[in-house]
Amino acid sequence: MNRYLSPLISFFLLLSVSLGRADAQTIKQYTNPILVGFYPDPSICKVDNNYYLVNSTFAYFPGITVFKSKDLVHWDHIGDVLSKPEQLDLDSAGVSRGIFAPAIRYYEGLFYITCTLVDKGGNFVVTAKNPAGPWSNPVWLPQIDGIDPSLFFDDNAKAYLIYNSVAPDNKPLYDGHRTIRIHEFDYKNLEVIGEEKILINGGTDISKKPVWIEGPHIFKKDGFYYLIAAEGGTAYNHSEVVFRSKDVYGPYISYKGNPILTQRTLDPNRKFPITSTGHADFVETQNGSWWAVFLGCRPYEDDIYNTGRETFLAPVKWENGWPVITTGNEEVKYFYPYPLPEVSFKSGTPYSGNFTIVDNFNKKVLNKDWVFLKTPSEKWYNLSEQKGYLTMKLRPETCSGKMNPSFLGHRQQHLNGSASVAMNFFAKAGNEKAGILIFQNEDHFYFMCKSIENNVPVIQLYKSDAKKDAANKMELLTSEKLNMQQNKKELYLKIEAKGKIYSFLYAFEKDEWKTLKDNVDATYLSTKVAGGFVGCMYALYATSLGEKTDNAVYYDWFKYSGDDAVYKNTK
Repeated sequence: MNRYLSPLISFFLLLSVSLGRADAQTIKQYTNPILVGFYPDPSICKVDNNYYLVNSTFAYFPGITVFKSKDLVHWDHIGDVLSKPEQLDLDSAGVSRGIFAPAIRYYEGLFYITCTLVDKGGNFVVTAKNPAGPWSNPVWLPQIDGIDPSLFFDDNAKAYLIYNSVAPDNKPLYDGHRTIRIHEFDYKNLEVIGEEKILINGGTDISKKPVWIEGPHIFKKDGFYYLIAAEGGTAYNHSEVVFRSKDVYGPYISYKGNPILTQRTLDPNRKFPITSTGHADFVETQNGSWWAVFLGCRPYEDDIYNTGRETFLAPVKWENGWPVITTGNEEVKYFYPYPLPEVSFKSGTPYSGNFTIVDNFNKKVLNKDWVFLKTPSEKWYNLSEQKGYLTMKLRPETCSGKMNPSFLGHRQQHLNGSASVAMNFFAKAGNEKAGILIFQNEDHFYFMCKSIENNVPVIQLYKSDAKKDAANKMELLTSEKLNMQQNKKELYLKIEAKGKIYSFLYAFEKDEWKTLKDNVDATYLSTKVAGGFVGCMYALYATSLGEKTDNAVYYDWFKYSGDDAVYKNTK
C-alpha cells in the first residue's frame, strides 16, 4: 500500500510547491520610489478610504503639493496648498529655503496642514474642507520657535503641536543638539495654548550625542502614544527613530532597537543603492496593515545623485509593541507587494518606475506638475496667444538672481533619461536667450539656448559661474552657428542624463539629433557638490539678462522620458 501512496503523496507535495511558486510569481508588486524625483519630507493622512500626501517645495511655487490615492501606490496631483502669490512670499529666498516639512492631518470635517516658511514668517497652519483646495491663508504661530510642526488630535478632543526646537535654554551641548517640544493647540481658533514642554532632549540617547532630531509625529495605538522622528541629519546618516509613552506629555521611552529605519550601515557599493532614508510618517490602512512613507535618495555612485530626495513606501512591522520598518542590514526594496491589492486606482500622470510624458500645451491651463522658481508677481506666460504653443516673455530676471524669472520647471525624476523641447525664437540682441535649463540652484546649472553672437544666430551652452556679475553669472562652454535656413526652422533642444554625465543635443528635424556637447559633468549639479535640499529641474527658461525687451519664445511641446535600469523588464 505504501508503495503506491508514496509516489502519490510526492506528486501532490510537488504540485503544492509549484502552485505556491506560481502564486508568488503572480503577487502584484509596486515600485519604489512611489514619487520619483524631488518630492521630499512626505506626510500622509487617511480619510475614509482615501489617502492624502504632501511634500516640501522649498523656494518653488506653488507651495506644498497635495497628492491623492486610493491604493497608496498610484497618486494624483490634485492641487497645491499655497497657490496664490499673497499666500506665499518667496522673493529673495534661496532655492533650498522657503517651505520646510509640511504635515497633513484631518479632524471633524477639516484638513489641517502645519508647516514652516523659513526666513520669512516662520511656522503656520492652513485649513481646507477639500484637500484639492482652496486652502486658507496662513495663520502664523509666532510662539513656536522651531521647524517641522505636526498636529496630533487625541481621542479626548484635544490637539497638540509637536515640533523641532533648540537645545534646552538654547545652550547646545554639541553641534546638532536639538529637542522635540509640544504645545497644546486650540484647533478651533488656530492658536497655541498653555505652556511648552520638552518631550525629547537630543534624541535616542543624549550620552551618544545624537544629532538633528526633527520631523516629529505622534500617533496613538493600544493605549500608547508613539512619537516618531528623524535623527542623524538628512544626508547618508539619516534615520527614523521611535519613542512611546502612556501620557502625551511623556516621559517617552526610546525603543531599544532604534533606529527603526536607516540604510547607513549598508555597503555603499551595493547595486542600485537607496540611501539617506528617514523623515517618515505612518498610516494605517482599512485592512489593518501599517505603512510608512519616507524620503530616500538613489545615488548613481559614491552617494552622488541629482534627483534629490524622493518619496518611498514600505510596510511597518509591529514587534512587541514597537513599529519597525527595517532591522539590521535590511535594505529598503524597490519592489514590495501591493498594500491594497483589492483596490483599483489609476492616476492620470505616472510618478513611479520608467515612463514618458509629453506636454503639447494644448490645454487652457498649465499642467499642475510645472513649477515656478519663486513667487510670480506677474503673468509672463500664456497658452492662448498662439494656439498649441506656450508663450513665454523674455524678462530681465535670471535664474541666478533673487526674484522670479521666466522659468517653468519639471523635476529630473530619473538617473537616466532625457528632456526635450521644440521651440520658435528669434533673438534681437545677444542678451536675449531662450531654451532649456538643467538647474540645481542659483549657482549650479547648465543652460542650452538660442541667441545671437555678432548678429549671427547661434545655439549656445552655458555653465553657471557664481563669480560673475549678477545679470550674467554664466560661462560660455560652446556655441554653434546657424545659417539663415536653420534660423527660420523650429528648433529642437534635448538634454540627456546618464548618471554622472549630461549630453546636450539639437535638431532641426524631429529625432535627427546633433551633439552640441557631450560628456558634461553632471556631478556639478549633484546635491553632494551643490548642497541644499532640492533636486534638479529641467526648465523652460527665457531671459534678457537684466535688460528690458518685448521679445518672447514659443514652445511647441515638451517631452520627458525616464529609463532607469532597475525598473527594466518589470511590471
